[in-house]
Amino acid sequence: MAAYVIGHISVKDAVKWAEYKRGVPATIVPFGGELVLRGQRKAVLGGEHRHTDTVVIRFPAIEAVDEWFHSDAYQQLIPLRLQAADVDLISYEAAL
Repeated sequence: MAAYVIGHISVKDAVKWAEYKRGVPATIVPFGGELVLRGQRKAVLGGEHRHTDTVVIRFPAIEAVDEWFHSDAYQQLIPLRLQAADVDLISYEAAL
């Protein structure tokens, strides 16, 4: 069953964020990950949402998400991510 990682993002440092974004794709490929969406918020249609950007990454299974997140390659990017942006990163298992 497919799994997704959704990141809600508020960029603090655009240069560092660009560097982080360049590094992420190479970390997801070994786990069957695919970047589905990178976008900026245009409107909040209901409720509240504090972040300006969103990313959606699809993986073949929830186990692949865990393996990716805990991989050395991704763990090395986390300090850069923390400097570059405030990110809420959430994993979901598809229910369809």
